[in-house]
Amino acid sequence: MNFTVYVESLGCSKNLIDAEIMLGILNKYGYKLTMNKSNADIIIVNTCGFIDAAKEESINKIIELGSLKEKRLKLLLVSGCLGERYPDELLKELPEVDAIVGTGNYHTIVETIHEAMKGNRVTKIGNLDQVFDEALPRFQTTPTHTAYVKISDGCDNVCTYCIIPKLRGKYRSRKIENIIYEVEELSKKGVKEIILIAQDTTRYGIDIYGEFMLSNLLEKLCQVEGIKWIRLLYGYPEMITDDLIKTIKNNDKICNYLDMPIQHSSDAILKLMNRRTTRKYLIDLIKKIRSEIPDIVLRTSLIVGFPGEEEDHFQELKDFVEEARFDKLGVFSYSKEEGTPAAKLSNQIEDEIKDTRKNIIMEIQQRISLEKNQSKIGKEMEVIVEETLVKGKEYIGRSKGDAPEIDGLVYVHSSRNIKIGEIVKVIISGALEYDLMGDVIR
Repeated sequence: MNFTVYVESLGCSKNLIDAEIMLGILNKYGYKLTMNKSNADIIIVNTCGFIDAAKEESINKIIELGSLKEKRLKLLLVSGCLGERYPDELLKELPEVDAIVGTGNYHTIVETIHEAMKGNRVTKIGNLDQVFDEALPRFQTTPTHTAYVKISDGCDNVCTYCIIPKLRGKYRSRKIENIIYEVEELSKKGVKEIILIAQDTTRYGIDIYGEFMLSNLLEKLCQVEGIKWIRLLYGYPEMITDDLIKTIKNNDKICNYLDMPIQHSSDAILKLMNRRTTRKYLIDLIKKIRSEIPDIVLRTSLIVGFPGEEEDHFQELKDFVEEARFDKLGVFSYSKEEGTPAAKLSNQIEDEIKDTRKNIIMEIQQRISLEKNQSKIGKEMEVIVEETLVKGKEYIGRSKGDAPEIDGLVYVHSSRNIKIGEIVKVIISGALEYDLMGDVIR
């Protein structure tokens, strides 16, 4: 196949894996892959459709890349969540789009291209509950030392603000042996850090084994040779069990890092969100985790401006952020998504109020983050090096407490040359709000 393909993947790391599988399939069938969009005969925009900002970014990217049809580009395909959610609207409003491939049909990418090449505008959506096809190839786009591993797809949580179950289907775990095999193969390729992802990692295994099996999976992954770091994202607080805490505590390969999206702390707002926690539960859980793993890095995400969020609810949230002192924290303004129960709630909040509240929380967190980073000065930590600034002198990396793309960096000074992907020990010498500076220990 002489056609050259460029894939632009937007949104979350779960979406990225779908893009990598499409790339793997295309590579297997003889398509040439390029990192230069200007050289592409075919472009696939793998979109996000979760909230308004993500939808806007996806549409802008489609329009931007569609303009390349004036030059070399022959086909523009839209895949992913936005395509799954608005296939008819995209084809109607964006004439440059030749085909839509939804979240349950990325495995059909080759036949979709064949049909589109005949001049047909193709739509392949639905099939949301398909089982993960372990035979599909995958073309890794992340740095060679780091890889995401999806342990399940879909979601059975029915949070009132979220459209994901309608875009990704019901919760479907992969079998433990298949995940182990994938990680073993990644290790053979030089991957040192694996990042476990799902819509909800803590629910892993309940659908196929009848019980939560994340701890069991982690124990087995720790036995894979070559893997140095195992990172856990998207762990819902109500299913962070004593067993899981113990597993993280007792295994050095598992990063003392836990991403725990809580969304709010007011009992009234949590109830409206259909979240199954309370403020007291969250505070008690945080205390328990920190008592068992004192150096744990806790990350969370919050939503401000949810319908009905009064000033006293927001004050509760501010007080909670001050008390919980998360190491990492992201804030989203509530996005009114059609097709969700929350969109029908009265007392929708004005955008200006949402933005103000978001900024207030981020200012509080910025101070907390700086204080926490300053407390690390003089301490030793492992850092995985990811970029060379000055060879044999200055580098950029991440600590065990920093996930790629979303968390901070460590600026590393070294008197010797360091290879990309090498894990070095660093003494921290300086701190900013989100980043650290340090020197390699000889």
